[in-house]
Amino acid sequence: MAINFHQLHIFYTVADKGSFSHAAAALHMTQPAVTMQVQSLEDYLGVKLFHRSTKKIELSEAGRALLPYARRCIELVRETEAAMSRFTTMIEGRMQLGASLTVGEYVLPRLLGPFNKEYPNISVSMKVMNTTQILEEILNHQLTFGLVEAQVNHPDVHTEPVLSDELKLIVPAGHPLAERDTAAFEDVLLYPFILREKGSGTRRVMEEELERCGFDTGRMRIVMELGSTGAVKSAVESGLGITILSQSSVKHEVALGLVKVLNIEEVAFRRSFYSIYLATTLLPISAVTFLTFLRERDLSQWL
Repeated sequence: MAINFHQLHIFYTVADKGSFSHAAAALHMTQPAVTMQVQSLEDYLGVKLFHRSTKKIELSEAGRALLPYARRCIELVRETEAAMSRFTTMIEGRMQLGASLTVGEYVLPRLLGPFNKEYPNISVSMKVMNTTQILEEILNHQLTFGLVEAQVNHPDVHTEPVLSDELKLIVPAGHPLAERDTAAFEDVLLYPFILREKGSGTRRVMEEELERCGFDTGRMRIVMELGSTGAVKSAVESGLGITILSQSSVKHEVALGLVKVLNIEEVAFRRSFYSIYLATTLLPISAVTFLTFLRERDLSQWL
């Protein structure tokens, strides 16, 4: 009998979580089932992998030696699934994900159509909410994975860039700056700003890049802070101010001649969108296929 990958995955999760009960929750298994699989692996290997006590468990010397091999096996399975997902359109399944506001409202809707044409047997269920809510639902096993606008630093979560994006200066049609393609920061400061709320991924990217380039964001005359990209766009279209938003989010308004997109001299607001999921999770093949699609296709033809 060969070593059992399922048991290796369970062993790795117990070691990572530090308890059988937490590993059981992460794996959607009962605690006795997790204990039984670890015992079966110990019987097969002929060693004890954990020292158990009433208060905690600790890896044995053999367990510490096995851990990096188990991690490599999990990584290899993930890489194998990603490689194989390129070669078939017959993959079936339901893909459930969370998407932060800009990604879910303006980016993914343009990509799901082409994805569906290539993989017609994968159905998609998407919840649009902020990054904090997505992270909470992933940690509570209510969502498999999410696509968010800022890197997430959490010990239990794997974060990986999968999409590129760029923010631009957005002004209403007829605005004094609308005749230009590029504006100096000093010229931009003459006009009122309408921005996303503090803490949003878009706002954070804008502020960090301006400060990195030596510009004082405190000099910006902010007249409104709004909780959605749609609200910001509506206010700008109405002539209430200018803003900095993802270029992807105003494609429709640009086509209708409602707003103009400009660059700010010496500043490039480039960012990534990230996939996030539990580090101990093996994503379903439908999710692996979708993330591979995002990484490897030329998405500019749709965005």
